[in-house]
Amino acid sequence: MAAPDSSPARTNTALGGFESTFADELSQLTVAWQGVEAPDPRLLVLNEPLATSLGLDVDALRSDDGIEILVGSASPADAKPVATAYSGHQFGGYAPLLGDGRALLVGELVDVAGNRVDLQLKGSGPTPFSRGGDGFAVVGPMLREYLVSEAMHALGIPTTRSLSVVATGRDVHRAGPEPGAVLARVASSHLRVGTFELAVRTGDLLQPLADHAIARHYPELLDLPVKGGGNRYAKFLEAVVERQAALVAQWMLVGFVHGVMNTDNTTISGETIDYGPCAFIDAFDPAAVFSSIDHGGRYAFGNQPAVLKWNLARFAETLLRIIAPTPDEAIAVATAILATFDTHYHQHLNAGLSAKLGLADTFVDHELIDDLLALLAEHRADWTGTFRALAEELRGRPGPLDAVLPREHSAAWVARWRESLATHGCDETSTADAMDRVNPLYIPRNHRVDEALRAATDGDLGPFEELLEVVTHPFDRRVEWVKYTTPAPEEFTSTFQTFCGT
Repeated sequence: MAAPDSSPARTNTALGGFESTFADELSQLTVAWQGVEAPDPRLLVLNEPLATSLGLDVDALRSDDGIEILVGSASPADAKPVATAYSGHQFGGYAPLLGDGRALLVGELVDVAGNRVDLQLKGSGPTPFSRGGDGFAVVGPMLREYLVSEAMHALGIPTTRSLSVVATGRDVHRAGPEPGAVLARVASSHLRVGTFELAVRTGDLLQPLADHAIARHYPELLDLPVKGGGNRYAKFLEAVVERQAALVAQWMLVGFVHGVMNTDNTTISGETIDYGPCAFIDAFDPAAVFSSIDHGGRYAFGNQPAVLKWNLARFAETLLRIIAPTPDEAIAVATAILATFDTHYHQHLNAGLSAKLGLADTFVDHELIDDLLALLAEHRADWTGTFRALAEELRGRPGPLDAVLPREHSAAWVARWRESLATHGCDETSTADAMDRVNPLYIPRNHRVDEALRAATDGDLGPFEELLEVVTHPFDRRVEWVKYTTPAPEEFTSTFQTFCGT
């Protein structure tokens, strides 16, 4: 799969240290490419701690030369930027060729801890995979990804990170003209289920791709045989299933709704990727959908575990020819591995819910947890606020809990919960403190994100910068941040939608 560069690459010596193992080893899945010139690039936000952890020079990034790299107008001297190819199931329908329609993989860096990561630009212009799109991005969605990905990182959830957002000085047409922008994204890799869906149809790429992914993300499997007992690729499937089960459990625990869980947005590394139409629930509602394109609710909040299991089944299908010598054996092995997803998921979810309630992760009273979830759903209680309110209940302050759940409905459950704590020998004051360490006080509330992005689109970054500071310190109570703890008014939530930004 090859095409000429979009334009002769301009190189820039401000930054160095880039490698390109993916493009070198699997060139059939890449196209050498270059971002387009930005008319008037201006740095909106730079993640200086992340830049330092990557071994990058912050002053160089802030220079004119560095900004040209971050917007895609120029490339580092030692980089070989590419657009990557992949397939995918989108809303259940198979698309044989998707690829980076508005993204550019600048290259790979080894950070100060010795970890290899990708640096990718999003919105840097059209590529051979743009499929009629313009290849650009706009300020609002790029700042949304920056904000939410950094919030997820602060919450301890595996995720891509955001290095910068640069305004391009180019208007981009969406519903109307909007200011263009480019996001610089950092990921353990951009290998997706969709990458394997393409490789299995493309020559002899499957096994080299699997070995590349294993070396990058699961190196402990490299010594396993490629055939016979302890098959390397069966263990690879097991490892991806476990990581993704853990990931979606963490999404559910914080009330995160991804919004577009296509197989091309399911990573092999187990990181959250693509924050297009994402949102967080206020009221607990398994049927919550925010994405404007999810008309049937396929990716509703409560459907996420089942959808992820479906995506992993598509991944397993791509590996059948290398996980066992015959189709029947391969199907049996893959089916058995996929059958473990539910157990892994519920182990992670139940351990997380137990911790949120101040109980040990070995706590097994599922009825207590299920009854709480039923209460929250019935009364549309604020998911994030409820667990902080329960901690306050243990401190003898009932007001916050009464504000989210009527006492006449919650009293019996609260009594059972406190009895469980007593049975497990939990001191209520120390339990409340432990709960506050795992239950965030601040999340990217949809109405606060919306108002910050609207202001930023109009040229005022102040609300965005303040919200970013809040959500990257999710457990730190500050009096001046009290407005960020409350859910959106019903009139906002009833009409709120999120968009992909394409």
